[in-house]
Amino acid sequence: MRTAGTFRFGVATSGQYLSGAASSRVSGRPRRHGESDAREHETVMAIDIEVATKDCTALTDAELAEMADLSAAERDGWEVGFLSKQREDWVLVTQVREQSKLQGYALSTLERIGGTPSLLVGVAAFTRGPSSATSLDAAMRDLYRRAVLAFPDEDVLVGTRLARASGFRAFAGLEDVVPRPDHRATGEERAWGRRLAKRFGADRHLDDRTFVLKGNGDAAGLIDYDPLEPPRGTEALAGLFTAVDCQRRDSLVAFGWAMAEELAASTLPI
Repeated sequence: MRTAGTFRFGVATSGQYLSGAASSRVSGRPRRHGESDAREHETVMAIDIEVATKDCTALTDAELAEMADLSAAERDGWEVGFLSKQREDWVLVTQVREQSKLQGYALSTLERIGGTPSLLVGVAAFTRGPSSATSLDAAMRDLYRRAVLAFPDEDVLVGTRLARASGFRAFAGLEDVVPRPDHRATGEERAWGRRLAKRFGADRHLDDRTFVLKGNGDAAGLIDYDPLEPPRGTEALAGLFTAVDCQRRDSLVAFGWAMAEELAASTLPI
């Protein structure tokens, strides 16, 4: 059973990153989980944003090309060949559109790591336009909806890789986010960093004290979220990326906990 925490990670309506008191945790009983099949395709409307999630195996070549075109305009610039390989490595793809135009996407999976329910975002990219924050929030909201279906009554670990501080928006509303400023990771938290790095196929390249995953210059999966105007508060997080070499394509392994009661209440992201 996980004990009550003291740190919540959130994003204010102004886009400012902030923390506060955490709610008590509930440790749920283990449940079998399932993934959606290729035919599952649901759409959620929020303002003018449309979100659709389906199996990666259902991605067409045209969709991959569209995703690559979006990425080419962003900082991390993934090509079709890289995305095609990622299609084989991950289970779900979430696409976010505004008036039918792709604004962002995420490749992810719901699985258990050592028995722990986990939502892993392997690759994600969002435009730098005015709807970038809304698109990221919409994608995460849909993934949380699926997480509660796969793991009812259980806290879920959310893990990914980041290249810059603004990407921490993906952890809005989560508890005990690691790494974070002025926090020395515990032995168990460092072990989770190693587990995630192994799942990402790069366990030998992780510094489990800084959570920096060393790259080799090749394209690597992460959340590519770089809004035109970084939210206030990212300065406090910038120190976590001091050792990240973008030219080498380093990244920061990060994770947090989505609480069972908040998943059930559909209150994430906050």
